[in-house]
Amino acid sequence: MKTKSISKTVRFKSTPAIVYNLLIDAKKHASFTGSPVKMSKKVKGEFSVFEGYCTGYNIELIEDFKIVQAWNFKEDGWPSDHFSICAFLFEQEGENTKLTFTQTGIPEHKAAALRKGWSEYYWEAMKLYLKKHKK
Repeated sequence: MKTKSISKTVRFKSTPAIVYNLLIDAKKHASFTGSPVKMSKKVKGEFSVFEGYCTGYNIELIEDFKIVQAWNFKEDGWPSDHFSICAFLFEQEGENTKLTFTQTGIPEHKAAALRKGWSEYYWEAMKLYLKKHKK
């Protein structure tokens, strides 16, 4: 199977700790996605988002700095035993957090749709959540 990678740098008006926790804390993750989330905060711990559409496990967790996870998507042409690797790196940049995201091992025919999906269901949704929940 041919695979592709996608990457994106996004800036949030927040701290690395808050952005990190939006992704790794099940309740916060569910609050910005609007869908039930199961999320382990441990290495090798499993997760499920969007009612099982995305499942996987944690590979590396460095609090407020880095999340690396293996993701499987319930998509046509995505083998049930194939995981792509998603890396989220968090960096303080003035009053903002710079999030550098990379996803590798995406089945070639799904890369464009996933790029759009991350933008719509994650980056924009996270920005909206942070705007509504300013301290």
